[in-house]
Amino acid sequence: MTLRITWLAHGATSATRRASFPEDEPIEEKAHEAAARLGDSIPCTDRVLIAPERRTRETAAALGLSGTTDPLLRDCDHGRWAGRALAEVQAEEPQALAAWLEDPDAAPHGGESIADVICRVARWTNSPDRGEGRILAVTHPTVIRAALIHAMGAPASSFRRIDVAPLSRLILSRHGAHWRIQALVSP
Repeated sequence: MTLRITWLAHGATSATRRASFPEDEPIEEKAHEAAARLGDSIPCTDRVLIAPERRTRETAAALGLSGTTDPLLRDCDHGRWAGRALAEVQAEEPQALAAWLEDPDAAPHGGESIADVICRVARWTNSPDRGEGRILAVTHPTVIRAALIHAMGAPASSFRRIDVAPLSRLILSRHGAHWRIQALVSP
C-alpha cells in the first residue's frame, strides 16, 4: 500500500513580500500567473486537499484545481502577531520574538508553537484516513516545513533551517511505516 503526497505551497502574498506574519490575504497577481504556468508540472492525483485560507484556495483555483478543504492543513496560528511585520514585532517584543525563533516550543504570541504545528502535521500525515494513492495538498510553507521535519525524523529545532518558497513542492511517499522524500522543488 503506497501513499504519495505532493505538498504545494501557496503563491506569494503581500505578507510574503513584506516579511509579515500572514493573515487571510489573497495571492498576488503575479502569483496567479506563476501558478497557472505550473499546471502541467503538477503530478496526477487522486485527491486534492486544500487548506482553508484564501491564499491556498486561490492558488488551487489558479492551477485549475478543485478539492476538499481540510482545516488541519491550515497555517500556523500566529496569535496576536498575525498581520504584523517581523520588524515591527522585533522592535516591540524583541525577547518574545527571539524566544519564538530559537525555541520550537515557544508561543509568546498566544498562537501555536512550531512544535505544535509539527505535531499537527505529523498526525495528519500519518492518519489512517490518508489511505493510499496520490494526494495533492495545497497548503503553506510552514506546513510543508513541518511535513519535511516529520518525514526526516529531524528535531523540531531544525525547522528554521529549511526554506520553502511560494509555489514550492515537496513530494513524500510511504510504503509501510516510513516516509521517503522524493523531491523538494522550487519554482
